[in-house]
Amino acid sequence: MIPNTTYILASLGNYSGEIIAGVIIIFLLVTIVKTARIVPQRETFVVERLGKYNKTLGAGFHFLIPFVDKISYKHSLKEIAMDVPPQNCITKDNIAIEVDGVLYMQVLDPKKASYGIDNYFYAATQLAQTTLRSEIGKLELDRTFEERDKINSHLIEALDKATDPWGIKITRYEIANITPPQTVTEALEKQMRAERERRAVVAHSEGEREAQINIAEGFKQDVIKRSEAEKAKQINEAEGKAREIELLAEATSASISQVGEAINSPGGTNAVNLRIAEQYVTEFGKLAKEGNTMILPANLADIGGTVAGLTKVLEQVKK
Repeated sequence: MIPNTTYILASLGNYSGEIIAGVIIIFLLVTIVKTARIVPQRETFVVERLGKYNKTLGAGFHFLIPFVDKISYKHSLKEIAMDVPPQNCITKDNIAIEVDGVLYMQVLDPKKASYGIDNYFYAATQLAQTTLRSEIGKLELDRTFEERDKINSHLIEALDKATDPWGIKITRYEIANITPPQTVTEALEKQMRAERERRAVVAHSEGEREAQINIAEGFKQDVIKRSEAEKAKQINEAEGKAREIELLAEATSASISQVGEAINSPGGTNAVNLRIAEQYVTEFGKLAKEGNTMILPANLADIGGTVAGLTKVLEQVKK
């Protein structure tokens, strides 16, 4: 029995040594983990020493005092987007609408964000909702759709002042949806439909008015062009007739001059007498062909006397 007991005790001694060695290794690993910390880029760690704020770790590799220093808070320095849940708001004209949005924030002071507020995500969301209800209550329903940018800017200004003690910067706020009641939506649709129809009627009437103006202007230009053309035509015809009369007068004058010169030439009188006699006989023959009834002169057979009378007339013209 004694030898067996000795063997067992020896074995337990060997195992206890291994256990102690393992415990020491684990303790060293835990110590290393607690001592060495790596902070990622755009993040920050808040370190407390014995329960009190000690320092803020930026990006990089850091050593801590094990079991004395503790990383209590971790913050991201990136811009964070948060959904603001839908909520019912009452407008100035007492219409209940549902509004939701998106809030953008960024941690500027990790110490204030750790100790200034317990949960700045929840606090910023609640503050955004209450501020939004206040801003919507100042506007009528129609203006809530028109002045989204104004509402957003007012919200950012109010939230930025409220979150400054928390080390938080509100960068943007965007209203996502404004949902009025169904009855109001139907009334707005009818109003928009009536407005579109009115614009269509106005546009059609303006088009017709422009068309009539264009037609009248075209008719006016056509009348003006026609009158100008008629005026030019009459001027051209008058000038042509005047030129014709002038040419006829010149031709008549020239012929009369030539006749006078012929009469004054030797034998001219006899030639004129012969020409007069021929014309007399020719015209008398035409008169006989035009009708069955004729009134004849008493001295029809005396052609020589007629010619002699005409010759005397010519002589008087020559004088």
